[in-house]
Amino acid sequence: MMTIKYIIKNLIRMITLLVAVTIFSFILVTSSPIDPVQSYVGAGVAVTPEQREEIAEHWGLNDKPIERFENWFENIIKGDMGTSLIYRKPVSEVIGEKFQSSMILMITSWIISGILGFVLGIIMGVFKGSFVDRIIKTICLVISSTPTFWIGMMFLMIFSVNLGWFPTGFSVPVGVSADSVTIGQKIYHAILPAITLSFSSFSNIALHTRIKITEIMESDYVLFAKARGEKLIDIIKRHVLRNALIPAVTLQFASISEIFGGSILAEQVFSYPGMGQAAVDAGLRGDIALLLGITIISSIFVFVGNIIANILYTVLNPKIREGGVYSE
Repeated sequence: MMTIKYIIKNLIRMITLLVAVTIFSFILVTSSPIDPVQSYVGAGVAVTPEQREEIAEHWGLNDKPIERFENWFENIIKGDMGTSLIYRKPVSEVIGEKFQSSMILMITSWIISGILGFVLGIIMGVFKGSFVDRIIKTICLVISSTPTFWIGMMFLMIFSVNLGWFPTGFSVPVGVSADSVTIGQKIYHAILPAITLSFSSFSNIALHTRIKITEIMESDYVLFAKARGEKLIDIIKRHVLRNALIPAVTLQFASISEIFGGSILAEQVFSYPGMGQAAVDAGLRGDIALLLGITIISSIFVFVGNIIANILYTVLNPKIREGGVYSE
């Protein structure tokens, strides 16, 4: 069972992280040369000095940065994230809409990358030094050093433009009302961005799994099993999978932050209207409330993923527990 001390310790960590991240994000946005008033009215739209002053007064842009941050922080404590300067509606409502689209994308890619990375890692580790190992390892190294947006552009050119198998962008068909969009259409539009995200994260899981599998295959108990004449498939089932599962689970949940970061680039390439796209728009157009709201939600999302990884690691490996209590 998790102790109260363990829970409190991680809550304090999360709160400290959120405060630090929001302060840093606020400083970056307020230091940007972007004019939030012009972003609000739109590019190329002329406004009089009086109108500019009214807009700035309405959004509190004339206040000192420290006052703006204090007001925002007080509202956050009350559960109010403020109003988006871009979308002209509550930040919580905007994040709710964007988060649903991003979750479809991230969960799909998270599952694909985890399974693919684990399987390829086992193949490389079991057949270390073989032609198959060298080929897969080379592919993983190349992909891990390739930017996500470049992979997305290649997939877009090959599978959307040249072959026409998938749409070129967006999360729903163009010209179809939101009420008429089916689940199949949403999945169809999310396939290519999800595969792009999977390619950007599975290689690290595969390479780390390969290292663990290699250690297992060179261990004394596996060498003893080989000496007894056990078949390779039986060794993999009885020894390799069981011992490789723990680090694989940890890596899988640790990759949440990587997938979330990659989703920003993938959504840009495919014009996918998720949280990554909203974060970029908020940063480029000086929408402080929306950017800080997304920062908080994404930080919580990543932090919870790491906590789940720690919990599962402890559950799957009781040796790291001390007397039934989570080790610190």
